[in-house]
Formats: sequence, structure tokens, C-alpha cells
Amino acid sequence: MTDDDPVYLDHNATTPVAVEVVEAMRPWLAEGFGNPSSSHVYGQRAKAALEAARTQVAEAIGAEPGEILFTSGGTESNNLAIRGLVSAVEGRTHVLTSTIEHPATVAPCRHLETRGFTVSWAPVDIHGRLRIDDAVAMLRPDTALVTIMHANNETGTLQPVTELACAARELGAYVHTDAAQSVGKVPVDVTELGVHLLSIAGHKLYAPKGVGALFVRRGTPLAPLVLGAGQERGLRPGTENVAYAVGLGRACELARERLAGAGQRMAALCDRLWRGLAAEIDGLLLNGHPELRLPNTLNLSFPRARGADVLERAPGLAASTGSACHDGLDRPSEVLTAMGVDDARAMGSVRLSLGRSSTEAHVDTAIAQLARAFRDVSGP
Repeated sequence: MTDDDPVYLDHNATTPVAVEVVEAMRPWLAEGFGNPSSSHVYGQRAKAALEAARTQVAEAIGAEPGEILFTSGGTESNNLAIRGLVSAVEGRTHVLTSTIEHPATVAPCRHLETRGFTVSWAPVDIHGRLRIDDAVAMLRPDTALVTIMHANNETGTLQPVTELACAARELGAYVHTDAAQSVGKVPVDVTELGVHLLSIAGHKLYAPKGVGALFVRRGTPLAPLVLGAGQERGLRPGTENVAYAVGLGRACELARERLAGAGQRMAALCDRLWRGLAAEIDGLLLNGHPELRLPNTLNLSFPRARGADVLERAPGLAASTGSACHDGLDRPSEVLTAMGVDDARAMGSVRLSLGRSSTEAHVDTAIAQLARAFRDVSGP
């Protein structure tokens, strides 16, 4: 690897589009140009491709095809789930979320606060895992929605969605989970999770940027954010992006087929990366749960050094100091701060996230680069 072609360890920010996904999309970018709402043969071909993709997405999460809406990505899915649900439920003005959510959840919740809703922000422990007893205690008779991410994008820590969903349903509340980071990396089943809504982002699982999906369990009330015709059950009107929906469907199919093997391989590589760096750097700390986290994600804090400075001196490595949505902000990660991590440790953090193309050679290169960069930054 060279500085122009560094080892890529930023798969939580985005993944490369899989070759199989590109091939599946190609016909629908050219000859398959029909509008799926048209009744003639060109339209019906496009409609058939769209519905096949809907089935592929549904099968990846244990849903029914009719419960899948295509969107432009995770942010739109979260907004439609959060704002659309509370707009469709009368008499309930409380929302429960957590202190470690992605901005695509935080911003809609903040918006609801300006509209008279009360939002409770449930705390997490030092590992970044929701304090389930505290969260359950925050539920109220007027809770309309609980929205908790399935896996954190910075630390990879998995959240107790099933337990919280069970308690929420007993009070008649609806439950949404942002599964953008977890679909394709760990098993995700909407029935086991007990959720009413679940968000998917295509570019996190080897589909293109600009496509996503929202699972909406049958019978769940939801109001559209955009008004128009009847596409996507009238909940997401506008002519569907057939080619990208096909790409997402194929990506979900690949994820389902490869889940077990890819997860085990990435977990082994992640362990190799952690052990190698810990052997080279005394005082290196792991941020996130030691076991209950995504198999590909490693968030580390370097002692006596800023993570950004370490990465700057490792040009052969492409990684992040946290969420890509926060790059450029010279302040501690809000996720790590919510976990109780002090500022020095938070500023020393780096997120390393592996993918299907990651190899032992990539990991060993990363260990050597980061260890050398750390020594350059921290001194003797």
C-alpha cells in the first residue's frame, strides 16, 4: 500500500460498492429505464425489479416485502420514522432516545422539542451501552416513540433494543431502531428485536450512497414528510430510484448469504489488530463494550497523544477519529463524553472499522503504521 492507496479501515463511514451490486444495477441504469408506475411493459419490468429488491431487503431483516419503504438513506429513514410516527399518533407527546444517537436521530428529536414534545435522553454506561433500568424508568404513559440505535457508529457497542422494546410496548409506545451500522455485520431480525420501525443505510453495507430503506411494521401509524403521489404506499412519494433500490436489494442478499462467515473473519481480524497495537503501545485503551459490539469495530484511545495527530502521521492508513459526520470538529466526541470518558482520552481516540476486503496484511500494516505514528507524536 502507498500513501495514494492507503489501507482502508473506515468501513463504518462508508463501504465500497460491491462488484455484484454494480452488476445488478447496470441494466436499470440503461435499458431498464421504465417508470415503475407506468402500466406498459417498460414500467412493469421496472416495477418487477423494484418489488424483487423489496423482497431481498425484507428477507435480510425477517420482514415482509410490504413492510419495506425505499428511501434516500439512513437520515431520511430516521426522519420519516421519528417525525412521521409522532405526527400520526394523537395524545402522546413524549419521546425517549439515548445520549449516544447519530445526528440523524438527534436532530429530529431536537426539532420535536421545538414543537412541544418532551424528549428524554437515556444515559449509557462506561462501555457505551444503554442503562436499561434507567431507560425503562423514563418511559411514561404518554410516550409515543422510543428510538434507540442498534449499534453505535463510533464504538460499535450493541444496544439492548429487545429489552427496551418489550417494556415500551407494554405501555403502548412504538419503537424505532437505527440499524444503519448493524445490518450486514450482525444478525438483525425485526421480530426478535420487537421494533415497529427500523432504518437501513445502503452505503454502510456495500450498496451506493443515496439509497436506504425503512421497515414499517403493518399497522404502525406513520405520516409522510413529503406530499405527492402514491409511491411507497404514499409514505415516500416520488418516482422510485429503481437502479439504486436494485443495488440495495442485491447488497442485502449478499449480506444475508455472507453474514456468518464475514462476521467471524472480521472479529478475528479485529482481535488481531487490538492485540497487535496493545503489544506495541503501553496504556492503549479500548472504548466500547469488550464483547457486545460490532465484530468489525475498534475504537481506541492513545495515551499522551491526540488521535487526529496520530492519523496525520500514518498516511498509509485511512481511518477516522470518530464518526465521519463529525470530522473537522476540534472537540471531544459527544458519544465518548456521554460514556463518561474524560476529554484527554476522548481526544486521543481513533475509530478503526474493518470490512470484507480487509486482510491480515492490512491489519499488520495498520499496526506498524499506528505504532510508528504514535511514537513520533508522543515522543520517548
